[in-house]
Amino acid sequence: MSAARQVVVEADGGSRGNPGPAGYGAVVIDPATGEPLAEAAEYIGVATNNVAEYRGLIAGLTAAKALFPDAGDALRVHVRMDSKLVVEQMSGRWKIKHPDMKPLAARAAAVLPPSSVTYEWIPRAQNKHADRLANEAMDAGRDGRQWEASASTAALDAPARTVTAPPPVQGPPGDQAAGAAKARAALAAARGAADTLFPVPEPGVPDTTVPAVPTAPAAPAPGQPAGSASQKAGAPQTGWGSAPDLGAPATLVLLRHGETALTPEKRFSGSGGTDPELSATGRGQAGRAAEHFAALGTVQEIVSSPLRRCRETAAAVAGRLGLDVRIDEGLRETDFGVWEGLTFGEVRERYADDLTAWLASPDTAPTGGGESFAEVAERVAAARDRIVARYAGRTVLLVTHVTPIKTLVRLALGAPPEALFRMELSAASISTVAYYADGNASVRLLNDTSHLR
Repeated sequence: MSAARQVVVEADGGSRGNPGPAGYGAVVIDPATGEPLAEAAEYIGVATNNVAEYRGLIAGLTAAKALFPDAGDALRVHVRMDSKLVVEQMSGRWKIKHPDMKPLAARAAAVLPPSSVTYEWIPRAQNKHADRLANEAMDAGRDGRQWEASASTAALDAPARTVTAPPPVQGPPGDQAAGAAKARAALAAARGAADTLFPVPEPGVPDTTVPAVPTAPAAPAPGQPAGSASQKAGAPQTGWGSAPDLGAPATLVLLRHGETALTPEKRFSGSGGTDPELSATGRGQAGRAAEHFAALGTVQEIVSSPLRRCRETAAAVAGRLGLDVRIDEGLRETDFGVWEGLTFGEVRERYADDLTAWLASPDTAPTGGGESFAEVAERVAAARDRIVARYAGRTVLLVTHVTPIKTLVRLALGAPPEALFRMELSAASISTVAYYADGNASVRLLNDTSHLR
């Protein structure tokens, strides 16, 4: 029988558009020295982030097996990824429901015996080598070529690491003590990487991660309403320590409008197009949302985007609740320029370079004078501040669109602009963010569609 051989696989995948141009990267590492033993990367065309992440996992496991073809069952592989979805599904803790993920998970599970592979979630900052490989692959695909290992600089860009093999898990799967130990280790690692993930800008240097909102005397931090107490008394408290009673938060219930004729065809439909009305399906969704909020009895105010599909959705809810609707221009959808009414594929055929630039930078506007995501974030944050200040301590229904809702969630989490491409938001779905008096924000719900079933 062969002597046991242990390696670590770090894998990642990405999509510039979700779905969009996608690629993966994986590296096999010697746990004793931290040195890379093999690298793999590939541009895979248009795909989602999750597909690319699974492809990266499969490539990493395959590379590890190829390095030690005679090891057999003696090969032990510890996989480290920043994809919570892949780690939890491959560990058997989460069910695999999406039809595109099931065959990929089966392929990954078939590379090596399940007993030979363990999984660990790591913060993105600790997965830079694989992330860099994935981005090299996507860059290569953008330039019409395939990734070449000889031209890669991912290993040079990756920080020095010391990787050790994981200790054996004590207790059965789901054991609370073992799980708590893993959680503490993950939290400690995340705290150590916080400055890298979300750097604090130096005085006088603008923070380009989240567009600043012009307010007086200073722009609020991401997710922080203007004029909040934290601007006067230092940064908002974080963590679970004791805190003063801050009173009821301003709770924004974010309802995406119901379907229009363009929604099922996945066409760009912003504020610069035809301003479509709700379809029959969309009117039914608005009615079910109205019944849902009537049953809850929590909504006290309603604010809507000025676009027709939102006003119609808001009117259905307002009529059921007996409330008025206030219009806020800041809640309108992105202006997608000449892309309005086109599918993603049609835009790629006609404006490929513009689309690639738009996917790569939040400061790039769509073809024809549309709005960049940075511009949208600025006006949405300003609308948020107005609404939170006006309705402090109340529950407000905001009827709006995909980009404004994703932007509010992103800002509340302090996440980078590319997080917009990593959220799913269905027609007539409900999300919720609460804003407290100390400037903290809490995301309580995302893309809930249970009221539509």
